[in-house]
Amino acid sequence: MARRRKGRPIDGVILLDKPTGITSNDTLQKVKRIFFAQKAGHTGALDPLATGMLPICFGEATKFSQFLLDSDKRYRVIAKLGERTNTSDSDGEVVETREVKVDRGQLERCIAKFRGTTDQIPSMFSALKYQGRPLYEYAREGIEIPRESRKITVHSIELLRFEGHEVEMEVHCSKGTYIRTITDDLGEMLGCGAHVVYLRRTGVSDYPMEKVVTLEQLQALLDQATEQGIEPGELLDPLLLPTDSAVQDLPEANVTVEGGDAILHGQPVKASKLPEQGTLVRITVGEQRDFIGIGEIDQNNMVAPKRVMANKQDEA
Repeated sequence: MARRRKGRPIDGVILLDKPTGITSNDTLQKVKRIFFAQKAGHTGALDPLATGMLPICFGEATKFSQFLLDSDKRYRVIAKLGERTNTSDSDGEVVETREVKVDRGQLERCIAKFRGTTDQIPSMFSALKYQGRPLYEYAREGIEIPRESRKITVHSIELLRFEGHEVEMEVHCSKGTYIRTITDDLGEMLGCGAHVVYLRRTGVSDYPMEKVVTLEQLQALLDQATEQGIEPGELLDPLLLPTDSAVQDLPEANVTVEGGDAILHGQPVKASKLPEQGTLVRITVGEQRDFIGIGEIDQNNMVAPKRVMANKQDEA
């Protein structure tokens, strides 16, 4: 007898406003329970200190979450000058205190050095894994692991406020950029040290901040459904963004109904107005442009499937 899976088979993306003080995984589990979802995953962890946009994918949307992991991010950060911590944020221990002798001109010149493509060495207090364990676990044990630098791109970094020992900035950057590391490096450039005291993610890919919801809002809808004696999904599911919202940046390849059936069975198909060979595409079917997965343009100028919707395969 087949084991029954717990939860509802729902698909889509919810944009959660992660609260401070808890991990991204704890946040994910709370949302998963509220929606009573069978399957869920987040798209790039935020530090416990950080707040802001955390896209959570349900069901089939988890197949395309890598595109959100790889997308650009936007942050609002407040740094405190004069103190360096072992974690580069205020959750850590102060390891060095120095006098702050910084003027606005010097600050802006140092900030400008972070723009463009540079090499960054990830913090030991990051979630990057070494031999199956996150680096922060080694750091808490006092073990230093050699890390290779990684290419990051800071599309823009702007100084919003400089008051006393506080510096507020807005950053638009590529995946894998550690704002804590930028802050620590900035403090060293200035000769006084610095650490993050506030961090908020304000953007992932092109998702609008207006669509973000809090845990409190979701819990309130769950409580309301219970009081009214209706299925919670009636109030919660309208908040979900479409499964293909994670891949909206990909060019579209629209195929016929017959072509869609072939794609779902793993066969490449012809289509008109296709981009060049090797391009990843978002595959839609017919005039209604029903999303069925992503593919790649092969050497025969055909759409070859890479990841397709399982529930669409059942319908095919």
